[in-house]
Amino acid sequence: MEQFIGEDFLVIVSRLFIALILSGLIGFEREINNHSAGFRTHILVGVGSCLMMILSIFGFITFMEQYDEIRFDPARIPSYVISGIGFLGAGTIIVYGGTIKGLTTAASIWAVAGIGLVVGAGMYSVAIVTTLIILISLIFLNRMEHFFPRFRTSNFIEIVASEEFEIHEAVKSIEKNDFNIKQVEIKLLEGNQRRIHIWTNMKSDNRLVYLFDDISKLPGVVNITKRN
Repeated sequence: MEQFIGEDFLVIVSRLFIALILSGLIGFEREINNHSAGFRTHILVGVGSCLMMILSIFGFITFMEQYDEIRFDPARIPSYVISGIGFLGAGTIIVYGGTIKGLTTAASIWAVAGIGLVVGAGMYSVAIVTTLIILISLIFLNRMEHFFPRFRTSNFIEIVASEEFEIHEAVKSIEKNDFNIKQVEIKLLEGNQRRIHIWTNMKSDNRLVYLFDDISKLPGVVNITKRN
């Protein structure tokens, strides 16, 4: 039986379960916040990465003992895991209406892959501390961001328009009046209307009058408002 499962079986299984728990904790936080990559995705990434690291460490011991001329590089497989996981993370990033979403989830997937590799290498304490740091970043720092003046010093223009409205014309008007666009967000409304939020550095309300006059003349504009 020992010859079938190997003498390192218990060590390998324990590392897989530790990777399961740590990656599951991070995935659970993503799951309860309704992100695209949640509980199962993070577990699969973490356990899969751990498995690749275990393969790199334990998978070729027999061949090394049998053939003295074989040279062993345990970092080769993990390096491919780190580069390959970027494709999975890219799949969680969504660009919608000028707004990029999913970067945090993509970063958490990449970090979970690292945790899996670290657990696979037997560095349990480092993996646990890293998991705690990631959870603190995702849970507590996310709440603290509301207190940071990210867009508090910036105003935004709210435009309600029909489907014939062309947003690039509004962008031209904004740039013509010397305003810099920081972020654009578009939400579809009922009746084929769209609500468009454009964050700018509106330091001068005098120029805002000319800007609103230009945008209000564009086809499809129903309403335009300045909001803080």
